[in-house]
Amino acid sequence: MKKLRIGMIGAGGIAQARHLPAFQKLNDLVEIHAICDVNLDRAKEVASTYQIPVVSNDYLDIFSEVDAVCICTPNKFHAEIAIAALESGLHVFCEKPMALTAKECEAMINASKKQEKVLAIAYHYRFKREAQAAKKSMSEVGTPLVVRVRALRQRKVPSWGVFTNKELQGGGSLIDWGCHFLDLALWLIGNPTETDVTGSIYNKLSKMPNQVNEWGAFNHETFEVDDHVSAFIKFENGTSMLFETSWAANIKKDEEHLSISGVEGGLNVFPFELYTTKDGMLLNSVPPWLPGEEQPDIPQARNFIEACLGRSELVLKPEEALQVSRIIDKIYENGGSLS
Repeated sequence: MKKLRIGMIGAGGIAQARHLPAFQKLNDLVEIHAICDVNLDRAKEVASTYQIPVVSNDYLDIFSEVDAVCICTPNKFHAEIAIAALESGLHVFCEKPMALTAKECEAMINASKKQEKVLAIAYHYRFKREAQAAKKSMSEVGTPLVVRVRALRQRKVPSWGVFTNKELQGGGSLIDWGCHFLDLALWLIGNPTETDVTGSIYNKLSKMPNQVNEWGAFNHETFEVDDHVSAFIKFENGTSMLFETSWAANIKKDEEHLSISGVEGGLNVFPFELYTTKDGMLLNSVPPWLPGEEQPDIPQARNFIEACLGRSELVLKPEEALQVSRIIDKIYENGGSLS
């Protein structure tokens, strides 16, 4: 059976921590054949670790060597590299967010349709066991009414890489972390079209000197992205979403919360619980066990590979990732100046 030859573009933290290990575990389906990074020494080091035969510091050099690429660069370069790869006849698996703006996302989708190639975006929260259980249980919820999302960290601004560089990343806590929960929430309620998006963006805390930050010291004087965002989103079907995300909240502890209240019932995703009524009773259901793989990276990578091989459809369509970026654009546009 022919394996999919994949090339890694970007050899930094997300490639090493998530995607390379996931693809390596699926070596019956895929071969990690090439790796590229602007830091050639880092690319060579990672290539040695994973026994990758082709190494380069120019992504164009690896296109002729592979069938697909995995893009793990700063957000600014997602669209440029993805479109170049698609136009070269390659399938593309791109880290989240899809791109810096919705306009760039649309260009990526147009390129994938023109070339008839797979374009997947790495919103791995969809592949968590709790998320899969929630999706299967949405019939018990009925028509969704209110969605509540809180992706909050207690003083954990990423102090490494380019996370606080607006030019390279496009934003902070919202585009980096909150986007996962926004995508998951939209998917669970069926991706209805948003009709109204309002929000507020902040970075006052991270601009103050002498901050306590669990993830290491960072330069408060050059901090230029959001560290806290709140939003209210309304959809064409009448559903509303209360959304909040933060890298640096003054709260008791980190919180990953996504709950949905519907006409027939409700659910909580982390941990998964189902709230229904039956025979005049209120029922709170907590499963003792959930099917699926503990690490969502594996089923996510497998879904991309099998889609490239023509064996299955993508769980996450690029048009759905476009909607996430479109809403993020609106929150940033309507959120006012950072304060």
